Amino acid sequence: MMEGRRIIANPRPCSGSRRVIAKKRSRPDGFVNSVKKLQRREISSRMDRAFSISTAQERFRNMRLVEQYDTHDPKGYCLVSLPNLLKRSKVIEIVAARDIVFALTLSGVCASFSRETNKKVCFLNVSPDEVIRSLFYNKNNDSLITVSVYASDNYSSLKCRSTRIEYILRGQADAGFPLFESESLKWPGFVEFDDVNGKVLTYSAQDSVYKVFDLKNYALLYSISDKNVQEIKISPGIMLLIFKRAASHVPLKILSIEDGTVLKSFHHLLHRNKKVDFIEQFNEKLLVKQENENLQILDVSGFVFVVQAALYICVFMFLIEFYVLKGSKC
Repeated sequence: MMEGRRIIANPRPCSGSRRVIAKKRSRPDGFVNSVKKLQRREISSRMDRAFSISTAQERFRNMRLVEQYDTHDPKGYCLVSLPNLLKRSKVIEIVAARDIVFALTLSGVCASFSRETNKKVCFLNVSPDEVIRSLFYNKNNDSLITVSVYASDNYSSLKCRSTRIEYILRGQADAGFPLFESESLKWPGFVEFDDVNGKVLTYSAQDSVYKVFDLKNYALLYSISDKNVQEIKISPGIMLLIFKRAASHVPLKILSIEDGTVLKSFHHLLHRNKKVDFIEQFNEKLLVKQENENLQILDVSGFVFVVQAALYICVFMFLIEFYVLKGSKC
């Protein structure tokens, strides 16, 4: 972020010299300005990045404020029913679905607004002690999934609920139904919604079991029961299972996201006595970075080592940003 320019009054006395300020030149019209930028794009050595930065003003010049919504409405709602409305809170998540906008605040209150009438429809909190943590719009069945914690169990367990958008439009926030009731989602348990593959991944820390559900009908597809699994990474079509590290390697498995079939099982060699900064999966590419070591990129589809570059993490993040910007132009 570029810091604002600071102008400080000079306390020194005037030296008697006269300063002449040049008259500000008028800006060229939009057409000439755009032509100049197109010209610079063609002759610039960094044409993609330079053009993207220079046209930012044109991309956003027509954006205007259309409507404002206020989640804080203590007069229009019973404070006894929803005590978290006593204080204003920051909005931390916004989800849009069809003709309705959902705004989730830091205090755990979620309000819905109609984009047709620009008025509040209802609050998604169905009980006084409910604190909503996250929202997910399930486009497979046109419903909103709320992930909440409750004061009744000391806010220690995640509870999921699915409510169809048509019910919310009618103001019937309590017409939804609970999800994954059989799962114990106490910390460090979690639930993860994968919109790309249409799957839901849950982890029950009580029995160390991962479960994969279908996002269309919430049916259980398969379970992964292995206490040695430390982390799961999801990519389109596959899952990467990262097991507990051994002295000189880390065991890895690649599973089909559809049925849990093991597609590949292998050990990735590591430098001893050096911690692993990260292990990431990008489609068929596996990225492994250890402390003060080279970044390794492997093609796990054929398990062929393709790159071992002397790049530290900051350089790697710069390359990722560059290719993201290049892809957005295409």
